[in-house]
Amino acid sequence: MILYINSCVRSDSRTDRLARAVLSKMGEYTELYLPDEGLVPLTEEALIKRTKLLSENDTSDEMFRYAKQFASADKIVISAPFWDGSFPSLLKVYIENIYAVGIVSRYDEKGIPVGMCRADELVYVTTAGGKYIPDFSYGYIKALAESCFGIKNTRLVMAEMLDIVGMDAEKILKEAIENI
Repeated sequence: MILYINSCVRSDSRTDRLARAVLSKMGEYTELYLPDEGLVPLTEEALIKRTKLLSENDTSDEMFRYAKQFASADKIVISAPFWDGSFPSLLKVYIENIYAVGIVSRYDEKGIPVGMCRADELVYVTTAGGKYIPDFSYGYIKALAESCFGIKNTRLVMAEMLDIVGMDAEKILKEAIENI
């Protein structure tokens, strides 16, 4: 199963457009449109519940639905526009909700995360109005994928400079799509 994690909130999102071009080359997919999911940051109460359930190896609760879906995907595509030096906060809330030890990762005897995800590839798709700086967006996702989730193959697909006066945003986006 290809899992498409869509964190684009605009109906005319250029990032989503680029991501769908990527997906068109990959095959059928399941879309998780984060703005419709009602995700919220974990509270103390939710953390206590999650810790208790995981310590009992009980992952049947609904709170683990996203983690199980993520861990069982064969390929993952994440669309996230470049906002304020990173990605939409909703994507971080999603990551917070899926990072369940025993589902997406475990710890070895030295306390180092060992990935438990099945995916062999994660594609991160983004667009930026100016120059794209991947450190706090793709760099973060890549580090999590490789170091914690066990997804060794990550790839960045992006289009940048889309809002700079004198640049042809449509042309830039079309070239990015052609280069997929």
